[in-house]
Amino acid sequence: MADKETTTLTENGSSKNATTSDDKNNVIGRRGLPMIQIQKKAMEVPEICHDDSTTPVKAQTIEELHSLQKKRSTPNTPIRTPTAQTAGAGPFANVIIISEEDRQRQQLQSISESLASLTRETGPKVVKGDPAASKLAGSPHQQHSPIISTAAAAAFDVSDSALKFTHVLYNLSPGELYEQAIKYEKGSFITATGALATLSGAKTGRSPRDKRVVKDETTEHDLWWGKGSPNIEMDEHTFLVNRERAVDYLNSLEKVYVNDQFLNWDPEHRIKVRIVSARAYHSLFMHNMCIRPTPEELEEFGTPDFTIYNAGQFPCNRYTHYMTSSTSIDVNLTRKEMIILGTQYAGEMKKGLFSLMHYLMPKRNILSLHSGCNMGKNGDVALFFGLSGTGKTTLSTDHNRYLIGDDEHCWSENGVSNIEGGCYAKCVDLSKDKEPDIWNAIKFGTVLENVVFDEHMRDVYFSDKSVTENTRAAYPIEYIPNARIPCVAPHAKNVILLACDAFGVLPPVSKLSLAQTMYHFISGYTALVAGTEDGIKEPQATFSACFGAAFIMMHPTKYAAMLAEKMQKHGATGWLVNTGWSGGSYGSGNRIKLAYTRKIIDAIHSGSLLNVNYIKTEVFGLEIPTAIDGVPSEILDPINTWHDKKAYQDTLLKLAGLFKNNFDGFMNYKIGNDQKLGEEIVSAGPIF
Repeated sequence: MADKETTTLTENGSSKNATTSDDKNNVIGRRGLPMIQIQKKAMEVPEICHDDSTTPVKAQTIEELHSLQKKRSTPNTPIRTPTAQTAGAGPFANVIIISEEDRQRQQLQSISESLASLTRETGPKVVKGDPAASKLAGSPHQQHSPIISTAAAAAFDVSDSALKFTHVLYNLSPGELYEQAIKYEKGSFITATGALATLSGAKTGRSPRDKRVVKDETTEHDLWWGKGSPNIEMDEHTFLVNRERAVDYLNSLEKVYVNDQFLNWDPEHRIKVRIVSARAYHSLFMHNMCIRPTPEELEEFGTPDFTIYNAGQFPCNRYTHYMTSSTSIDVNLTRKEMIILGTQYAGEMKKGLFSLMHYLMPKRNILSLHSGCNMGKNGDVALFFGLSGTGKTTLSTDHNRYLIGDDEHCWSENGVSNIEGGCYAKCVDLSKDKEPDIWNAIKFGTVLENVVFDEHMRDVYFSDKSVTENTRAAYPIEYIPNARIPCVAPHAKNVILLACDAFGVLPPVSKLSLAQTMYHFISGYTALVAGTEDGIKEPQATFSACFGAAFIMMHPTKYAAMLAEKMQKHGATGWLVNTGWSGGSYGSGNRIKLAYTRKIIDAIHSGSLLNVNYIKTEVFGLEIPTAIDGVPSEILDPINTWHDKKAYQDTLLKLAGLFKNNFDGFMNYKIGNDQKLGEEIVSAGPIF
């Protein structure tokens, strides 16, 4: 038998070679234990199982290793700037390729100017990056020579804030914002489906009584002021006091989040907005709700058209003129700025920008609308208007049609376009069966506001209202499977006004004339159902002008006239659809079945409802069809479903009186020099 070479580890740790035979197991070490032996056959290749070793990492510390893990992509599209040398130089005319350092310096200069105090000549010193990361390597301006705004070098008014650096976290991705929120914001958690659950603090809804608009020489004549108007006035000086307070608070922080984004998917009419905030939650919310620019679009973003300063964690001074609480949301249309103090509810930013669009777009002869919008495969577009509880979200979400948007739109000479880049859906009692699209959209990247979840498994309890009933989810519109990207569509063919009539006297569907469309659009009717709020014992009519009175800036008749003009020009038809009660008021009648309402909507989309016979109702003068496929003909005229005809007549007259009383506030307003238009709208209402 061949000899074997054995390397033996001796008691003192040295090794020796020996030629042995098969009695190798007789070698004894300390305490009588066998010695550790490594054996290999002679002439055999040295034993290495698999050599997967590589070159050592190029890092000397763990921090340096972590820095190698992440790499930020940098766009390289040239900035277009006209010069004498490049003028007329063919396809490359007006193009100057600047360095990345100069590009970032220009960007920071713009942000510094946005954060500038009105009492100092320059903005704060701003530097890009997370201050926590900079601290690992020492003082940022000593160790890394960061890109700093040039305003820092010219600061004359020395103050504590002027001596410090404000770190700018610019257009962070959802992943980066998750990390910021989880690490620094108490109450931020990742749910079982990957959404970010956050808290909005003491305010879990909007504060309309604390929202004010600067009344100056321009807005005094352009905006709707006085009784019924959502615009509560403030003067320029008070706005500047609150602006200084917000800016000083933001500049005192170690870091701020800055989002540069767009409103309006129509590129010809889009608006550049900048949001400066103190919370990752707010930054992620606006990342989802506004239109997200490409890296190339960010390079040429430049100066924003409108800026929001969200200092919601800091209260306003209640001794300041016009202040009635520690909360103040202030809009200055001339300065193109909005201030938020004393509320962390993110919806204030969304609706503040919507109010802005209700001012800017009509100035361009573009109609801004609080509506849902979808489009059929043949390009037929429908707009859906309706207050809470009318079924606007349910009926505008149709898997057989493309979703253009769920809440805010513009109607221009180019067609209909979504204002937003995301959806802001109610979550209370959300279920997969009722709202599968919203349910499936609650995943990584989505912000969940004020929801309750299981402490261990992080499953969300959507029926739990411990924090608030106004639980919400904000997610990019791309999360909806049938969303059309970009969110633009041709001109609308159908304008559908939804009302949940708890009095039970409006027909399931009515075809409207232009004047009737304007009347019911201005009225914005629905009814609160008994039991939905404390103290309500019977149905209560609710009117919200243009189906969004809290957000409009001009008089409702201005928007109504524009709507009629668009409808007439593009051949659109108006419809009033009742999703409420039939056969009696709430408590005695029955809710109109959703299946019937869907059949009605399908008939509107297909155009078949234009080719049926109609009869006119009394009092409201509505034209109702005599037959619709899949809908019992007896429910189409509401009087047929009431056993007590006198009770029907009394209820009908009661509702008509409520409409008339509501409309009295619009009677004396005329559009331009045409008083006849106002009279035409009034005559389209109920006739006693």
